[in-house]
Amino acid sequence: MRILVTGAAGFIGARVRAALTAAGHDVVGIDAMLSNAHGASAHVPDGISEVDVRDASGVAALLSGVDVVCHQAAMVGAGVDAADAPLYGSHNDFGTTVLLAEMFAAGCRALVLASSMVVYGQGRFVCPSHGDVDPLPRTRADLDAGVFEHRCPVGGEELEWRLVGEQAPLRPRSLYAASKTAQEHYALAWAEATGGRVVALRYHNVYGPNMPRDTPYSGVAAIFRSAIERGDPPRVFEDGGQMRDFIHVDDIAAANLAAVGSELNGFEAFNVCSGQPISIGEVAAALAEARGGAAALVTGQYRSGDVRHIVADPARAAEVLGFRAAIRPADGLREFAFAPLRG
Repeated sequence: MRILVTGAAGFIGARVRAALTAAGHDVVGIDAMLSNAHGASAHVPDGISEVDVRDASGVAALLSGVDVVCHQAAMVGAGVDAADAPLYGSHNDFGTTVLLAEMFAAGCRALVLASSMVVYGQGRFVCPSHGDVDPLPRTRADLDAGVFEHRCPVGGEELEWRLVGEQAPLRPRSLYAASKTAQEHYALAWAEATGGRVVALRYHNVYGPNMPRDTPYSGVAAIFRSAIERGDPPRVFEDGGQMRDFIHVDDIAAANLAAVGSELNGFEAFNVCSGQPISIGEVAAALAEARGGAAALVTGQYRSGDVRHIVADPARAAEVLGFRAAIRPADGLREFAFAPLRG
């Protein structure tokens, strides 16, 4: 198949492009080469065209004969304040609508969309007395006192996290999350209107070789790595007990390969995760131990708006797409401790 990959020079996009090429597909890559993603002096890699997905004519020129689009391009990060909203709306949402319109004009009816677990907001919680509940927002008084877990809105009991399934309501809590939710909604409406098919892959915490080092696109694993390399202890917020799912970038590429080869109709969304939850404190400790660096420093500090726990269920991706992550976090983080980083 002929496949267009947007964001093809990025950390994830480059790995997706390589996996698709290795599988025998004819891959066309585009990237806007934004300086906050690639650095001011980054060059356009061979085989990739410097095209912004918001540029309708630039996108249209490359869609001839394309069977599937793998849309990885996006502005990431939570956003500092409301003033950043137009940037997320422009790059992520307007860019996606331009891409969808040009796909329709070119007769391309298949999209694989890089979505995110952030669309779920707080995740899923259970009260030991009242069952599934929507958690109360964490209060500043509790956070200042080192009480980091959510409380039950009915009786105030401490809540327990559970795996989030794809049918959970979408409740974005950051500008980035709002833009990823909007991308899914535009893609769903496009599929309904055109008879097209969309596979939305809700990535969890992605890490791996060539992850950006010190940019807004850096994940917490890269931030910990950088601290250890400087001889500093990785600084962990709250008590380090925040639960996440860390998935290797090679598994992300494998999920895209499975999505491209699927024959699903309409709009379908899937969690893309390792299925092996791990705490933020355990990630910091694993990287520090692998490199022989200073032990992680649990600061007790917190950031307003941070999500306490978000861990999703991998079962549907395994059942429908045949995708199962191959790299255990314990093994992948050990490798990542010495892997090259960008920037």
